[in-house]
Amino acid sequence: MTTNTRTSTMRAITQTAFGAPDVLHEAEVERPAPGVGQILVAVHAAGVNPTDWKHRDRRVFLGEPPFTLGWDVSGTVEAVGLGVSLFTPGDEVFGMLPYPHGAGSHAEYVTGPARAFVPKPAALSHVEAGALPLVALTAWQALVDTADVRPGQRVLVHAAAGGVGHVAVQIAKARGAYVIGTASAAKHDFVRGLGADEVIDYRTADFVREARDVDVVLDPLGGEDRLRSLETLRPGGVLVSILPVDLDGLAERAAELGVTAKTLLVEHDRAGMAAIAALAESGRLRVHVSGTYPLAEAAEAHAEGETGRVTGKLVLTVRP
Repeated sequence: MTTNTRTSTMRAITQTAFGAPDVLHEAEVERPAPGVGQILVAVHAAGVNPTDWKHRDRRVFLGEPPFTLGWDVSGTVEAVGLGVSLFTPGDEVFGMLPYPHGAGSHAEYVTGPARAFVPKPAALSHVEAGALPLVALTAWQALVDTADVRPGQRVLVHAAAGGVGHVAVQIAKARGAYVIGTASAAKHDFVRGLGADEVIDYRTADFVREARDVDVVLDPLGGEDRLRSLETLRPGGVLVSILPVDLDGLAERAAELGVTAKTLLVEHDRAGMAAIAALAESGRLRVHVSGTYPLAEAAEAHAEGETGRVTGKLVLTVRP
């Protein structure tokens, strides 16, 4: 389907009920206008993340549908709102919409705060740029802002071939860390190619036995693995979980071991995006896109993502 050129409406992926991927459907909706401090972005590409299908399936943060999902965006500035000095129409930008209530990038156009965006690096295609923001900001805020990873530290990244994990490996390496990743055996070469110094097959080995004296753990898994990960830390180490859900006994166990456990909910962040853009421009950070889907096939992208077998990211393409 061609991109809508009319000024009053646009195509968007919406849902009127919670449920399986088939609740998603393409609809013609009113095109937004930028408010004070906002920009209107003509979306070229938008990443799909686990949080998208979690919100699609059940009430998390957004309340009752209808709504349009999507926080990642790469595109071209179409218009700017009052007070915006950073961008002008025609600028290529990428960023993450405010999480959680700023969702809406799975559409032809989206508005967001100007300071949620930075210029898109020329080295990145829109598909690559559209895949990066949420996972890269999550990894950056966990490893840099929260854990302050430093050269020579040992960092354990769980699910190192996943969306957040494969970016986290590279950010930790860029900070000078020794990186240990967990992944299935079939993905070990991929994770090593990202720069990991060691890779543990979580299906056949006990990561608690294999990874010792760790300074920082990045946990995208939750559950019992989060609790057990505390045992890999040296005294004074820190576990950062990107699933901000309390786990019974986590704080108590961390205190017993002399370590710290923190939870993180990603935030839009211009400074973080600028750092990520610089890493990508320099070649020290690359995003792996496993597959692309046209906007109308968002349901298929959700179904693929929910298999749990995706390496890296999936992306919806909206414009060439």
